[in-house]
Amino acid sequence: MKRPFRLILASLLSILFLMNACNSDDNTIDPVDDTGQNPTDDEPTDDEPTDDEPTDDEPTDPPGVGEEAGTVEIFNADLVSNGYVLINDAGADRVYLMDKNSIILHEWDLPFGIGNDVELLEDGRLLGIMKAEDPDIQYGGQGGKLQFVNPDSTVDWNFDYSSLDYITHHDVELLPNGNVITIVWERRTAEQAEQAGSSLDIPIFPEAIIEVDPTTDEIVWEWHAWDHLVQDHDDTKDNFGVIADNPNRINLNYVTDKEGDIMHANGLEYDENNDLIFLSVNFYHEVWVIDHSTTTAEASTSSGGNFGMGGDLIYRFGNPKAYNNALGERLFRNNHHPRLLDGADVGKFSIYSNGADLEQSTAYELELPNPLELQANEDNEPAVAWSFTDADLFAPRVSGMVRIPSGNRLITEGDFGVWEVTEAGEVVWKFHTPGFYWRSYHYETDHPGIVALGL
Repeated sequence: MKRPFRLILASLLSILFLMNACNSDDNTIDPVDDTGQNPTDDEPTDDEPTDDEPTDDEPTDPPGVGEEAGTVEIFNADLVSNGYVLINDAGADRVYLMDKNSIILHEWDLPFGIGNDVELLEDGRLLGIMKAEDPDIQYGGQGGKLQFVNPDSTVDWNFDYSSLDYITHHDVELLPNGNVITIVWERRTAEQAEQAGSSLDIPIFPEAIIEVDPTTDEIVWEWHAWDHLVQDHDDTKDNFGVIADNPNRINLNYVTDKEGDIMHANGLEYDENNDLIFLSVNFYHEVWVIDHSTTTAEASTSSGGNFGMGGDLIYRFGNPKAYNNALGERLFRNNHHPRLLDGADVGKFSIYSNGADLEQSTAYELELPNPLELQANEDNEPAVAWSFTDADLFAPRVSGMVRIPSGNRLITEGDFGVWEVTEAGEVVWKFHTPGFYWRSYHYETDHPGIVALGL
């Protein structure tokens, strides 16, 4: 019942997107949106936020504080976790906190819109990635601004990072030292791409990560995928090698059907215990693990840092085909929301696999190997510790999952809303209203950030 409606809606949105692209400025990069097609392994969908058109059943004015955000279904009240949910609705550029009855308790006024991630910190501020004014790079999920936002919606810190050559996008994370890390698309010209061994005759936008000190606005550390490539396309160009024999490097030509955005990273997670960064890479259908203990200089090489490998990949998982590994089972198909578990579950990792080509999403918890090791021509994939899927769980874009202290999981289905399921896989609660849900986060009622909001 739900899936045919989604296909019709996706087709209409695709038509509207292409009509808008025809009117775009010549200097703006406007990638082809393939979300109206049936996605395949080689055609990941992008995360372009879209506004829902109101219907007879949907008010044009969104609900405000004290009102119901949407429809709640309770299937087992005894097992629903107590707490609040922070909703990131990228389609409506809204961030609000609600209770489990969907009553909005607090909402922030974010004039630049979200692009995409916003989280509540322990001091009651938001940390978010917002949209730049008139960005030159406009792939789905673009940001351009990093901000701390106070409870009264005033901006406590703003960092602009958007130009013709780079833009922040998708995700931002607070480090224990008070700095923030974020993902960056950086332009490489067609000539640079060709010299690197690209099989495409166009500019490309590989990923980078930067760390910013909010007290000085200084970029204090950076990592660039560009420094860690391998290709078997042209032996007269840079980075030539055997893909399968170089699992710690990134196959530049794994994705060849996209308009420049060849990797499409969409999520960051920081491992404080090991000083590692986990990067969700949607178009490669895998997660890359990067050593943050390096200096910036070391991060551009293959030596240095706690693991002695510089900025090469310490570990990767989800899709062994991305580095021509014939061993290991592929799990991910357009993955979102990388997240390390803590407490008794240290060493486990959760992620949402959109399952675009399968039209079926799955939320996973994985047992990471200890130590992290990546070997050529061996099975490097982690074991599945827990998973959940359902005939009605499918969102080809965005989405995510967080573990609730009760042991339940809060699952965001990007084009539907939010589910709460138990360890045993029982669905106990759902929230739905038309929207485009990047992620949702669960907060206990005594969380310091909730207390700071005065709730």
